[in-house]
Amino acid sequence: MENKGVSLEKQHIAFASSKFLATPLAGAIIWALVGIASLFLSTKATVWVLFIGTGSIVYLAMFISKFTGENFFDRNKAKNEFDALFFYTIGQAVMAYAIAIPFFLVDYTSLPLTVGILLGGMWIPFSWIIKHWVGIFHAATRTLLVLGLWYALPEHRFVAIPFGIVLIYLITLLILRQRRTTN
Repeated sequence: MENKGVSLEKQHIAFASSKFLATPLAGAIIWALVGIASLFLSTKATVWVLFIGTGSIVYLAMFISKFTGENFFDRNKAKNEFDALFFYTIGQAVMAYAIAIPFFLVDYTSLPLTVGILLGGMWIPFSWIIKHWVGIFHAATRTLLVLGLWYALPEHRFVAIPFGIVLIYLITLLILRQRRTTN
């Protein structure tokens, strides 16, 4: 469905009124799986779970969106420029692997640090898009927590960091559920 003649401001209001639960829920699930995998699998296997899992967050979010009422691919929903902008932020986050992979090849324990922080960066423009502080909270707290855990627990980086990120996602989900929308 086209969105001809609908002002950018009205599109913004429509976008910002969404629940935004599918993506953080998918992120929490994937990072929990990474943490659980690190408890039972070898580091080599956990690395693959981290790479494949975090690369799949957007796809899991698309699936979950059908159950949260957000349905990312609802063909009856009017096109919205802010939906496109949101998907660009996802593309930006995926490009973070260009930083994470070379560091991983030098020090494999850098992977939860680099992926954990760099993928969280997409929350900053998200905060601006929805005009709510939740994205700034998520990105800043996640960055500080991941960095702190990386230094504090060097022997447990593949366990502590994923579960730390899950904690941030759970808090983010609570904030999003209680957020007042513009509608």
